[in-house]
Amino acid sequence: MYRIGMGYDVHQLVEGRPCIIGGVEFDYEKGLKGHSDADVLLHAICDALLGSVALGDLGTFFPDNDPQYKNADSKVLLKNCYEKVREKGYEVSNLDTVVICEAPKINPRKNEIQKMVADILECDETQVSIKATTEEKLGFTGSGQGIKAWAYVMVKEI
Repeated sequence: MYRIGMGYDVHQLVEGRPCIIGGVEFDYEKGLKGHSDADVLLHAICDALLGSVALGDLGTFFPDNDPQYKNADSKVLLKNCYEKVREKGYEVSNLDTVVICEAPKINPRKNEIQKMVADILECDETQVSIKATTEEKLGFTGSGQGIKAWAYVMVKEI
């Protein structure tokens, strides 16, 4: 049996925060605002995974008003979400993602992100797709106010 999950996340870009996307810190003058490390891509993947087995969303398990998750490492959150998927009897078949931003440029580091995500999800790198695009200077991502990410995952029964 196969199931599909979809995740979406968005975070505002602000000064004074690290810019962490896909578990990788980018050298960029702004970072993502959020309660945890605000990793927009890993949050979208978490939501896709949880949705694939009908467990809700990231906020269900890691509320943004809980002090224990202040500045939490999203790689740890992703690992926890994947453990919940495994407990339901599923594993990743494939993951397809896209990060939408003008800057920083994701493509030079997408292989690093792909490997990290595959390691966390205990799958082959060929099962993980990391893509990036811009919105051609349109909207809040185009003006540099924020970054958004989409993730779609297919899980299969173990």
